[in-house]
Amino acid sequence: MSDLGIDLPILVAQLINFSILLGLLYLFAYKPVLRMLDARSARIKESLEQTEVIKEQAVRAEEEFRAQMDKARKEGQAAIAQATGIGERVKEEARQEARREAEVLIARARAEIERERDESIDQLRREFVDVAMRAAEKVINESLDRAAHRRLIEGVLEESRTLKKG
Repeated sequence: MSDLGIDLPILVAQLINFSILLGLLYLFAYKPVLRMLDARSARIKESLEQTEVIKEQAVRAEEEFRAQMDKARKEGQAAIAQATGIGERVKEEARQEARREAEVLIARARAEIERERDESIDQLRREFVDVAMRAAEKVINESLDRAAHRRLIEGVLEESRTLKKG
């Protein structure tokens, strides 16, 4: 072997050194690297599991959000319907109040008109009595007691009114 340039004691020493180096690398490098790779694999597996848990939580949260939105939408629609109902009631109450006020105003106006009519009729009667008295004075050509004439004429007018009503 020496012709090949291989020295047997050096080859054996190199083989022993290589075996020792391989044993040391196996003990101090390969096992820690394997442990590190196993730990990393476990962390990745944990991360994947956490990702799945987070995805499930996100799906549940989205479902809850949708349910809350539906509930809020329904509550909003109920509130709108209630407000509309209240508005209609208030509007109807306002209409009824306006009708009552209009009826009161109409009744007052009728009473006022009737009072003014009665006053006008009384004034016309007084004027008629005065005119009749003046006419009677001219016809008789003497001045009569005005109070007596007035009573006489009002009595005649009262009789004619009762005849018309009856």
